[in-house]
Amino acid sequence: MAYSFDIPSSKNKLRQMRQFVTDVLNKHHVSDIEVNMMVLAVDEVCANIIIHGHPTDDESKVKLLIDFKADGIWFKIIDHGNAFDIMSYETPSLEDLIRRKNKGGIGIMLVKKIMDDIQFKTSPSKNTLALYKKVAFTNP
Repeated sequence: MAYSFDIPSSKNKLRQMRQFVTDVLNKHHVSDIEVNMMVLAVDEVCANIIIHGHPTDDESKVKLLIDFKADGIWFKIIDHGNAFDIMSYETPSLEDLIRRKNKGGIGIMLVKKIMDDIQFKTSPSKNTLALYKKVAFTNP
């Protein structure tokens, strides 16, 4: 079963997106720990898209699709802003971030650690980031 949610390009709307993801995952009896990890990863990606991909465009939308498979969950995040290939980003070491007192750079590192597969596609009309997490679904 697939779920869809359009996020207005505003940081103020990220809370609604986090609640949507939480509600959908809870409906499918995903463990609390896995829910929290996936919400964190999806929130980080959506926040980066809104802040960096649509910095001056409050009218744009980011589409979030959640698709359940037998052994896991795909999250597809589609936008029409500036493209950023998360897979080509070289995450600095945690020691370097601390030494430079850099406030950014940890989010992408977390997304890469949390998710089991990440795919990025871009075209002149849209960017699609797909995040996959293997999940052992529990019975209610």
